[in-house]
Order: sequence, then structure tokens, then C-alpha cells
Amino acid sequence: MQAKTRAEVARKVAELEQERDAGKVRKTGKAWTVEKWLTHWLGNIVAPPAISENAFSAHEVAVRVHLVPGIGEHRIDKLEPEHLEKLCRKMMNEGAKSGRVHQVHGTIRAALNIAVRRKHITENPATLARAPKLEELEVEPYTVDEVKRLLEAAQEGRNSARRAIALALGLRQGEAPGLRWADVDLEIGTLSVRRSRLRPKWKHGCTDPRGRKFGGHCPARIATRPETAGTKSEAGTRGIGLPDELVTLLTLHKAIRDRERKTAGQFWNESGYVFTSPTGAALNPRTDWTEWKRLLDAAKVPDGRLHDARHTAATVLLLLGSPTGR
Repeated sequence: MQAKTRAEVARKVAELEQERDAGKVRKTGKAWTVEKWLTHWLGNIVAPPAISENAFSAHEVAVRVHLVPGIGEHRIDKLEPEHLEKLCRKMMNEGAKSGRVHQVHGTIRAALNIAVRRKHITENPATLARAPKLEELEVEPYTVDEVKRLLEAAQEGRNSARRAIALALGLRQGEAPGLRWADVDLEIGTLSVRRSRLRPKWKHGCTDPRGRKFGGHCPARIATRPETAGTKSEAGTRGIGLPDELVTLLTLHKAIRDRERKTAGQFWNESGYVFTSPTGAALNPRTDWTEWKRLLDAAKVPDGRLHDARHTAATVLLLLGSPTGR
């Protein structure tokens, strides 16, 4: 403890005694910086399987893109609520949506909660900092005409049933690509959503990258995350009864896949997924998302997240059951 005057020494001693009596004395030793603590937290405390791959990915982006550049040099025991509020305002001024700002705020709050429990700091400044008001955007469901255009545009490409199933059941972006035939019973007419396809991540498997910056470009690349993760949809806890229209659609889709299997011959990859590439491989979530955007553009339909279209499920079933909707 350092101080310039006796009075300052006495004040600091009194503060330490108060913290001791309240059980808030932090551990001795060199204090962590925000950057070092967040790096340690990500790599050793919340790395999968401690939390899901998707949750970890969101935390990692918040740390790398926003928290380390914004407040990384501060010591965690010197971090003030005002530092975090300033960072939030800066993000909002630069165009970040309130949901993103709240996610970043939640990441630092969660990380510093652990620091408090381990007595690296005595209190969490993130619990005192005020995050901006979270804007709740009302989802505008697609109109009957827009849904019809989406279904018609989807028929122009492969896996057209993938969009109809997702729109009718309100599946999230990665849930339809994660469906396996083992999850579908066409005789009874049920479907279970058990997993979601994750965007692949790779690291170099070679000793000489030769200018290849990203591991995904490496011929000997090694996957660093699982292919799928458990779904966070409530539908994953139970079977979903399939209307006759969807059973018919999936039966037709299965027949098309069987023909593709015969055509591919020895090049067929029996992945077990319902929606695949022409050679049976699992769909890449990034490619699938890009195809969704292309579909919206082709159908001249406003941009939106796929699972927000669950509000149009009744409309989808109505169109699938009509001659003009097929």
C-alpha cells in the first residue's frame, strides 16, 4: 500500500478494515487487466463444454471486437461503471443495435461475476452500469403473397422442402440443416428437432501455412468445433406432429434424395441428414444462410430472419395444401 501522507495511509487502512469486516478484501498480488482476465475467462472458465458453442462464440466476439479494444487496458480492480457506460454509448453512436450492446454488457458482467467470486475484485462494476434500453422490434409476419413468392422461388433450387418445412414449423436457421432422417417418422407423421448445425471453425493442420491466413483454407485443416449443438428451441423436447402437407413434401424430398444417391454412386456421402449437398454431405450453415438471402432477393421479399417467419406457419400450410401453392 502506497500513500504520500499519514492521513492518506490512515484512510486506506480504514477502508481495508471495512472491506475485511464486510468480507470484501480482494486477493493480494498483481491485479488483472480486463484483457488478461477476459482472455483467461474465455480460455479456461467458460470454454466448451462448460457452455454451448453458440454462447461461447457470442462471448468471444464481444471480447475480441468490443471489450478488449474499448476497455482492455484497465485493471479490473480499477474499472468503474462509467467506463462501461461510455463504451455502450460509443457502440450505439457507431450504429450498434441495442441487442448487440446488451450482449456485450452481459459478457463483461458474467466475466466479472467470476472475478468477484474468486476475490480478484470486491464488487462488479457491470452490475452498477446502466445498459441502454433494449429495443423490442415487433416482427411483421410475411403476407400471403410474400409467402407464396418465397415458396415459388424456393422450388427453383435444390432442397426446396427445407424452406417450406422451416417456414411451416418456425425452425431456427440451423435447425433444419441439423435434421436427420432418424428424427423423422413419415408413417406416423412426426418430427423431432434435436440439434442445430454450427458454422464450422478450422485451424491449420499443416506446419507451413504458406500465406494462408485462415485455417479453413488449409488442405490439412482441422475442425475446432463440433458439427452440431443441442437445439435451444422448445420443440427439441418433444415430437412435432406433421400435417399431411408436410408429410407429402418430405416423402417427395426423400424420393429425390434416393435418386441423387444412385446418381452420385461411389461419391455419395451418407451423412444421414435430411437436407444435403448433391453428394449427401451436410449443408454448410454459412452457405445455407447465403441461400436464404438469395431466396429473399429472388422472391422480392423484405429481409428477415428465417425463424421470425414462424408467424406465417398457418399461411404456409394453407398454400402447401392448395394447387397454386405447390
